Amino acid sequence: MSEHIAEVKGLTKKFDGFTAVDDLSFAIGRGQIYGFLGPNGAGKSTTIRMLLGLIHPTAGEVLINGEPFNRNRKQALQQIGAIVERPDMYKYLSAWDNLRIFARLSNKHITKERMHEVIELVGLQGREHDKVRAYSQGMKQRLGIAIALVHDPELLILDEPTNGLDPQGIAEMRELIRTLGTHMGKTILISSHLLYEIEQVATNMMILHKGKKLVDGKVSELLNPNETIFEVLILPDDGITDKLAATGWGQYIAEGGNSSTLLFRMHPRKMPTLNKYLVEEKVHVLEIRARHSLEEYFLSLTNEEDAGAGAV
Repeated sequence: MSEHIAEVKGLTKKFDGFTAVDDLSFAIGRGQIYGFLGPNGAGKSTTIRMLLGLIHPTAGEVLINGEPFNRNRKQALQQIGAIVERPDMYKYLSAWDNLRIFARLSNKHITKERMHEVIELVGLQGREHDKVRAYSQGMKQRLGIAIALVHDPELLILDEPTNGLDPQGIAEMRELIRTLGTHMGKTILISSHLLYEIEQVATNMMILHKGKKLVDGKVSELLNPNETIFEVLILPDDGITDKLAATGWGQYIAEGGNSSTLLFRMHPRKMPTLNKYLVEEKVHVLEIRARHSLEEYFLSLTNEEDAGAGAV
């Protein structure tokens, strides 16, 4: 058995001379929550559609469990569950009837017990017999995941699963993805343009920009915790920056602060000690929040890429 559930080798897709995906290669290991990160238009959905055989690549190949996708498409698809953008379903039918239809289409024997299991897993128990047209967008997304999971696939592909969700829906989706990956051992490919969401759930990630891979690896290794930016909101204090600069904390001060917003670049473990120091110095701390290191990392990579392209 291959150590990778999915492998992409030299994948390229061109549309009328426009290259949407450019010689892309990556591999998804078993048990990973693989973040597929990039701005809108980066080529994420095009790549996912090629992974699922919905469109044919101009060049390159996709392997599922070490076997070429095109050699045994039916077997490959039985190992994958997916939501591509917003899930399509029959809105005039109940969630249960939708799930039953898609279960039949999977060509596997799926019991009622299994259907109840996935309904409960995504948190729709008690509402499974309501018509889908009465569902919120978050409930539709969760039903889409139930449909993708009902045949018990090895690989779950989620394309922008938090699109259109409110903050509560986003938090619920994040927790569901964690449960599927951490507690149920599912391998998940999740694409998003929301950097914070990828940082919260992914074990591995790839950054895609203009159809090209910029970086690929473990989140813990790619992101340097020492580079975390902390934003400390205080009651205005004109002298605090100079006072901090004269102490050991001066080395952590980042550019861009002012009398009511202090910026520090440091490891998260140092923040409690800094907060204690500020309180002892009678600085009125109103709020401390981290600027997500993934955002800083992403912007630095894409800016370098754009600068390099402009220099050609």
